[in-house]
Amino acid sequence: MKDSGRRSDAQRNRERILEVALAELSRCAGAPLSAIARKAGVGQGTFYRNFPNREALVLEIYRHEMGQVSASAAQLLAALPPDRALRAWMDRLAEFAMAKAGLADAIRQVTGAPGGPAKPAHTPVTDAAELLLRANEQAGTIRPGVTADDFLLAIAGLWQLDPHEDWRPRATRLLDLVMDGLRRGAPES
Repeated sequence: MKDSGRRSDAQRNRERILEVALAELSRCAGAPLSAIARKAGVGQGTFYRNFPNREALVLEIYRHEMGQVSASAAQLLAALPPDRALRAWMDRLAEFAMAKAGLADAIRQVTGAPGGPAKPAHTPVTDAAELLLRANEQAGTIRPGVTADDFLLAIAGLWQLDPHEDWRPRATRLLDLVMDGLRRGAPES
């Protein structure tokens, strides 16, 4: 019982560090790691056991956020009709896009250095989009033959929005337009 309690504390610490780091690094790519640790309520030792350097932290935030968005696709499909699940997932993807835009400088700093780590691939998001598109195609709620690559290109405008402005209304309009386009040519139910 003690070990599982320690493990759950360690997991909570890690999650808290990621949450604080996302907010801080989105505001300022060069936010000091010591400030992140302090705001997360963990000591330096705990912080560095989880994230030995800035690169590890930034890439883990990116992977974590991408994983959350990707996992939500199946959860939404289990709870909503396919077309509503797709549209709700698009909103979550917009949130991720804005968080990623806020982190863009930090990601560029760690992946742009010579010999630095490569930026993670978009595979989980692509897989989630594919899952939602196929469920909608099977339900007859979108035009047949739309690929995940087509879809991601169609919503690429999300990454042009400024995360420091009121981006939500514009993202909603953009994603509604994409959804309307996906529905055009859908078989009649």
